[in-house]
Amino acid sequence: MKTVASFTIGYRQILDPDGRVVDALPEFAKDPAVLVELYQRMSFTRVFDGKAVALQRTGKLGTYASCLGHEAAHIAIGMAMRPEDVFCPMYREYGAQFVRGVKPRHVLMYWGGDERGNDFTGPKHDLPWCVPIATQCLHAAGAALAFKLRHEPRVAVSVVGDGGTSKADFYSALNSAGAFQLPYVSVVVNNQWAISVPRSAQTGAETLAQKGLAGGLHCLQVDGNDVIAMMAVMQEALARARRGEGGTVVEAVTYRLSDHTTADDARRYRGEDEVKEAWAREPLKRLRQYLESLGVWDAAREQAWKEQCGREVDVEVNAYLETKSQPIEAIFDFLYAEAPHDIAAQRAQAIAWEGRGHG
Repeated sequence: MKTVASFTIGYRQILDPDGRVVDALPEFAKDPAVLVELYQRMSFTRVFDGKAVALQRTGKLGTYASCLGHEAAHIAIGMAMRPEDVFCPMYREYGAQFVRGVKPRHVLMYWGGDERGNDFTGPKHDLPWCVPIATQCLHAAGAALAFKLRHEPRVAVSVVGDGGTSKADFYSALNSAGAFQLPYVSVVVNNQWAISVPRSAQTGAETLAQKGLAGGLHCLQVDGNDVIAMMAVMQEALARARRGEGGTVVEAVTYRLSDHTTADDARRYRGEDEVKEAWAREPLKRLRQYLESLGVWDAAREQAWKEQCGREVDVEVNAYLETKSQPIEAIFDFLYAEAPHDIAAQRAQAIAWEGRGHG
């Protein structure tokens, strides 16, 4: 029997877990100032994340999806994209969104149950948070098709988790991207757990990146805890798309250091040793060690930066807490241009229950 086709999945890592350079540095990484900015953005995101979890635990925020451990992948996505590109996130890519201009207060508003949070600052063409699993992949493929038809040098980027790659939406998006040679980058943030389902039980595929091969996409795996490798891979994938060379699937291998959301207790399904081992590979530690080896970061800078992040996050938290709630009728007022009879009746009933009459 002859072989009609064969494929390989490449793997990219530049900084190992101990902060040592193990492959050639891309051009941007030769500038220490760029690396410091990457570290500072990751660190800010982690400070924000910890504050958001604390707000939820004290009853000041609804269920919240932590991004602890994902900072390198998310920051690299945001830094590599252009403003005119379209970002189609899942529901925990705050770092990428902060880079693109979203204010933390809007993230808090969203998880606080206020949909005005989805009218966030930043590019208005970016899509809102998407809780239905993998549907954002189709949205991104649709945007990419529009870019191609309009001959616009723009790229659509979506993010999906390891569990989301088992959904038909994910496969359909990849099939469309391959069939039409779309400027689409699908980032799979493989954090090893789809809520309580481990990666090992999710699929028989040796890698998640290879799922794009059947669609005809360029596919590779990257150390998702290595922000330098992650950003280099994203830059290359975006450049390929802009040159008309089609889509890419990037599997970022990382680990969810937190619970799936604040409504979850990961201790019920995964062991302490596994999490402890993952902490040894986390993204901030390795970049900080590398920056220290270059002499551009130290304990004093670390402390000063954390304090500054704390102050900035507090400003955003206060802005969120001081935002007045919308009146009850807002639930109904933005459903239709002209409210049907049953919706109008429900609106009047809700107002009556508040004791405000039938305004």
